[in-house]
Amino acid sequence: MQTETNSKTCPVEIAGGLDNSIRRFLQNPQKLLKPFICEGMTVLDLGCGPGFFSIEIAKLVGDTGKVIAADLQVGMLEKVNRKIRGTNLEERIKLHKCQSKKIGVAEKVDFVLAFYMIHEVQDQDSLFKELKSILKPGGKIYIIEPRIHVSGKLFDKMIFKLVDLGFKITDRPKVFFSRTVLLTV
Repeated sequence: MQTETNSKTCPVEIAGGLDNSIRRFLQNPQKLLKPFICEGMTVLDLGCGPGFFSIEIAKLVGDTGKVIAADLQVGMLEKVNRKIRGTNLEERIKLHKCQSKKIGVAEKVDFVLAFYMIHEVQDQDSLFKELKSILKPGGKIYIIEPRIHVSGKLFDKMIFKLVDLGFKITDRPKVFFSRTVLLTV
């Protein structure tokens, strides 16, 4: 990952802008993720922020699934914790504080969501190697990056790195004002 003070990281203080009705309309978590996530899966929401996707993923994986909501910033994890405290989702969502230069999740997962966060990572090569080690055989990673921060050339360069590591492109879903790729191990 990277240090918590990196200027590219979205600050906790503006996290409210990441969880609102306009975003829900433009980037509906159910619509974006339902085709790829099913009941019983273990899903890593990497760079979960205030839990915009984590909570919806927890509904999709059902009682037998699990979500690892991982973030570099304790403040973001505290926001997720406040949302799920006292609900049935509290048992499905495991909060995980990433280390400064690695995710640090030991558990194998079926699916990784990396929404608008890869461009914030300085050492993407190490991140991609770690993601490959975390994914179960046949596991998938869904990367969604903002067009405003990531050029087509940079996005393609990132995809080439992933393909060189053994990932295979399975889809390029359409997401409003975003560049996307779905890959499998």
